[in-house]
Amino acid sequence: MLIKRPLTKVKQISNNMAKEQLEVLNALDVAKTQLYHLTAIVVAGMGFFTDAYDLFCISLVTKLLGRIYYHRDGATKPGTLPPNVSAAVNGVAFCGTLAGQLFFGWLGDKLGRKKVYGMTLMLMVLCSIASGLSFGHTPKGVMTTLCFFRFWLGFGIGGDYPLSATIMSEYANKKTRGAFIAAVFAMQGFGILCGGMVAIIISALFKAGYPAPAYKVNASASTVPEADLAWRLIVMFGALPAGLTYYWRMKMPETARYTALVAKNAKQAASDMSRVLQVEIEAEQEKVEKLAQEKGNDFGLFTIQFLRRHGLHLLGTTTTWFLLDIAFYSQNLFQKDIFSAIGWIPPPETMNAMEEVYKIARAQTLIALCSTVPGYWFTVVFIDKIGRFAIQLMGFFFMTAFMFALAIPYDHWTHKDNRIGFVIMYSLTFFFANFGPNATTFVVPAEIFPARLRSTCHGISAAAGKAGAMVGAFGFLYAAQSNDPKKADAGYPPGIGVRKSLIVLGFINFFGMLLTLLVPESKGKSLEEMSKENEDNNNNNNNNRSNIIL
Repeated sequence: MLIKRPLTKVKQISNNMAKEQLEVLNALDVAKTQLYHLTAIVVAGMGFFTDAYDLFCISLVTKLLGRIYYHRDGATKPGTLPPNVSAAVNGVAFCGTLAGQLFFGWLGDKLGRKKVYGMTLMLMVLCSIASGLSFGHTPKGVMTTLCFFRFWLGFGIGGDYPLSATIMSEYANKKTRGAFIAAVFAMQGFGILCGGMVAIIISALFKAGYPAPAYKVNASASTVPEADLAWRLIVMFGALPAGLTYYWRMKMPETARYTALVAKNAKQAASDMSRVLQVEIEAEQEKVEKLAQEKGNDFGLFTIQFLRRHGLHLLGTTTTWFLLDIAFYSQNLFQKDIFSAIGWIPPPETMNAMEEVYKIARAQTLIALCSTVPGYWFTVVFIDKIGRFAIQLMGFFFMTAFMFALAIPYDHWTHKDNRIGFVIMYSLTFFFANFGPNATTFVVPAEIFPARLRSTCHGISAAAGKAGAMVGAFGFLYAAQSNDPKKADAGYPPGIGVRKSLIVLGFINFFGMLLTLLVPESKGKSLEEMSKENEDNNNNNNNNRSNIIL
């Protein structure tokens, strides 16, 4: 028995827009939300939970690493990581992530989503543990091994971006596809929140178990020897959630769109989705072979036809993600410095090492709880109602507005009575980043490109984002330093200050808003309709021009 009424309706609609549509893809497009959808969200989402934890937990312990490994006797302030070391520790994972997004994105289209999916997770588990076990007898040795393992940790994280997005988009139905992909990405918010909570718990336990004076009271005693174990535990915890989901990730079948449209195995696609959807679906091998013989849809990435059909789309997804990540990661990685600059976190010399970790983690957790996590889930709720384009445009607009509202009257916000207002405004920029382009830049590339290039194009878009993250991580590290050499952190040249840095970030968000005009709306459309994979040659030729404008 075949699926009857729902499939009949979709078949009538799809025949108007496409030459041929496979029944298994129709079944996926109209499927009601079922347990397998929720399972896929959790399994893919736990990868993103781990991604966020691993990427952002390092910002919680960099101050502690400076105290442990770069303490100088007689210094008035605690030790800090030298500029080159700090840049490497914060940025090396992004280098690995960028490489992983390109490599695993390409591999996901060549070998299949499922075959590559397990590789990325195991790499994340092993490198999380290895990062915490970083060895050496000197600061240089420890930092070198930490950076080495964090590069490969980032490499595994990078693969998770295109694969998770592509798998979720190819499993989902048309009606709620945006919400499902956004829900996977929203687990990133819980990862950031968990990072802060784990750091709070571990620092509180060590603070209670190993009391120490403030740095200005007794510099050498303010950092207890056991603090070296604390940062390692915080870093290694990221292996736990990833390891727990490995089995379920391996149990997921290959997506029907890859199996049918790329591997050309209609029988396997129908069998897999019949089991998943718990309905009987006809294997249409002849139709798959007929589609494979069509000359209009066999173009590669580096072809004129791809450039005509999807060139502006790829430009839009890469540039908006690039600009978004400059602002997002510079804010997220260095929020401890921003809070210190406005006095929300006390001067480091007034605290011992574990107390500083505790207060940095508490600030990050508060921001995550009040703005980051809600922002992600607002996107989940509204993305299929108001669309990707509107959310991304709105998010960039409010990020621009709040960034300028923070930067222009910056001196006003630094006064003690106004600091809570600064934190609220700063939180709103995070809220609209996540109820905005931080989510939509992840969703859209998984929907608008052909199945045979979907993972690759998502990887390219995500890699552009990580290039932006590196600009934010490295650039903001130097730019946010005070223009007064005496007030700059040890080893850093004078910068332009936090105020001017925030103004620059405001302009970056504004340009992101303008470039959003290149990104098409995919709400309510099938993946084949967006990529135009099933249109005949005449329709392709007639629609090339309009497709570029969209």
